[in-house]
Amino acid sequence: MTAAADVAFENTFVRDLEGLYLPWDAAPAPEPRLVLLDEALAVDLGLDPAWLRTAEGLGLLTGTAPPESATTVAQAYAGHQFGGYSPRLGDGRALLVGELVAPDGQRRDLHLKGSGRTPFARGGDGKAPLAPMLREYLVSEAMHALGVPTTRSLAVVATGEFVMRERGPEPGAILARTASSHLRVGTFQFAAATGDRDVLRRLADYAIARHHPSCADADNPYLELFRRVVDAQAALIARWMHLGFVHGVMNTDNMTISGETIDYGPCAFLDAHDPAAVYSSIDSGGRYAYGNQPGIAQWNLARFAEALVPLLDDDQDVAVREATGVLEGFADAYLAARDAGYRRKLGLPDGLDAAPLLTDLAALLAEAKPDHTLFFRRLSDAARGDAGPVRDLVDDPSVVDGWLESWRAAGPDPEVMDRVNPIYIPRNHLVEEALTAAVAGDLEPVQWMLQVLARPFDEREGYERFAQPPGPGTAPFVTFCGT
Repeated sequence: MTAAADVAFENTFVRDLEGLYLPWDAAPAPEPRLVLLDEALAVDLGLDPAWLRTAEGLGLLTGTAPPESATTVAQAYAGHQFGGYSPRLGDGRALLVGELVAPDGQRRDLHLKGSGRTPFARGGDGKAPLAPMLREYLVSEAMHALGVPTTRSLAVVATGEFVMRERGPEPGAILARTASSHLRVGTFQFAAATGDRDVLRRLADYAIARHHPSCADADNPYLELFRRVVDAQAALIARWMHLGFVHGVMNTDNMTISGETIDYGPCAFLDAHDPAAVYSSIDSGGRYAYGNQPGIAQWNLARFAEALVPLLDDDQDVAVREATGVLEGFADAYLAARDAGYRRKLGLPDGLDAAPLLTDLAALLAEAKPDHTLFFRRLSDAARGDAGPVRDLVDDPSVVDGWLESWRAAGPDPEVMDRVNPIYIPRNHLVEEALTAAVAGDLEPVQWMLQVLARPFDEREGYERFAQPPGPGTAPFVTFCGT
């Protein structure tokens, strides 16, 4: 069996980026108990699942007894939160344990969420309740199965203590998650705010080496880095929009340089299609509504550009002009990714001018507000000749009939559609049911959801309830940060 000494972490973030972290230790976990473990992910990382279940393994997953090769630190970053700038955010309740080089050669951070208060905590206790940690585990693993770039959830460990929240005491837990890195737009904002160009340059060079090494060969590596991040984010947001995913808190400290989805706090999936849908209890103005996500992404990338300006050119006017030119390409990159994805979702043949169909579809969805996931999935039935399941999703079927006729005339391929349109997503009401049961000690509903969500495109008999939206009269769904 693996021993702690056999787990070899590397610490390039700590080695190369002094000034962008604070060494810190995890808070004690009085009675750690493994709640969930992704054994397949553990193996992919080169970790022994059996060892992770031991006291030594739990010491790693809680940060209370990390291997000697690890260096636990709280990462520093700044960020715009709901449009307002905060110069010092950072990991207030999280620690970077180190980097694992997996058997396939990929470098992955191991990061602990809920591991206790750090100097960046800003008044919080640094702990996390069990339900939000299980929520991130469920949704991030669902996103991975859906093919969306994302952080992954390795394990949830109950700490054996209770944390106080508005609803009273709740069981505490730690989430162990992985990512290709935890570099964020906010990391660059923090580095730029130091006024030390060397700190900013070291960070940019590190990001290039870790995520976009070919940028180093460009005439202007830092401008090319910006271009790559713009493209990665355009592709990511398009995937969110295809699936009806609402992140809920698109602050600049929650936008990664790698193009991975990060931070599953007040997130949700659309039931009824609605561009104005907001699920976060703290987003009273609708800044991060479903339909606003592409524009917010571009706004965040503008903040990234501002942070990079000192590296782009010695002449600030030239630097701003070059960055602006790249930033203006976001819209085209996003629209191209969006439309290409919708062409696949509609099963349209290559070479077809799909613009009229897509324009009319957007208007149709906004007006009729069918269930987002079921609408696209049931289009496969319509492509096979049975439009009934799609027509049943709207109050007035005549609203969709004209569009369906035009679309079917294009010869859609239902086999292609079934491969990209999921039947199962983390339905908000089912997630809440499962989390409520888990907090009460019954993990079976969570385990069932994980099994279903691992194969989101395979419709299976007996699993009908996992595909259904909440019933009529259900109270509007609201999510909370869980901090």
